[in-house]
Amino acid sequence: MKIGLFFGSFNPIHVGHLIIADILQDQTDLEEVWFVVSPQNPHKSNRSLLHEFDRLRMVELATADHFGFKVLDVEFHMPRPSYTIDTLTYLSEKYPRHDFSLIVGGDNMTHFHRWKNSEQILHHYGLYVYPRPGKNKIIEHEAVRYVEAPLLDISATFIRKTLQKGGSVRYLLHPHVLDYIRDKKFFT
Repeated sequence: MKIGLFFGSFNPIHVGHLIIADILQDQTDLEEVWFVVSPQNPHKSNRSLLHEFDRLRMVELATADHFGFKVLDVEFHMPRPSYTIDTLTYLSEKYPRHDFSLIVGGDNMTHFHRWKNSEQILHHYGLYVYPRPGKNKIIEHEAVRYVEAPLLDISATFIRKTLQKGGSVRYLLHPHVLDYIRDKKFFT
């Protein structure tokens, strides 16, 4: 089975994530998209991160009604910070019949060469790259596949700031995620 792995902190997961995942699952050879909730991104600050189990729960709520989506907490049980290559290696050993690839935004391509074992990721797994606002570096490589998708400029940072100000994010979040955030009084 061909699986696309969509890594992220998902702080919180928003409709941009869901739209991209749905397009990739529907319009490519990916049979499923697995959301890998990262407890700690080695390239980002953790100051504004919600607890990993709350972020996991929001991803579960947002994806529950889509048969082609699955949610993983695999990195919760791995050394931190978690590195993509280590997670890929673990998943490949656990699911030897699956063929894994990464789903990344084009903005990640400018610093992909700095990822731990980036050449190994390209050689053994490959990338599905969707467009992002700003710089989208093109890497010519047989294992990199650029996917046509809407250019979405939705950020979790914007959502958090809007919620802190008491503003509406009604159409930026899955309704169940918004209910969860309100119930828990996150970002207020």
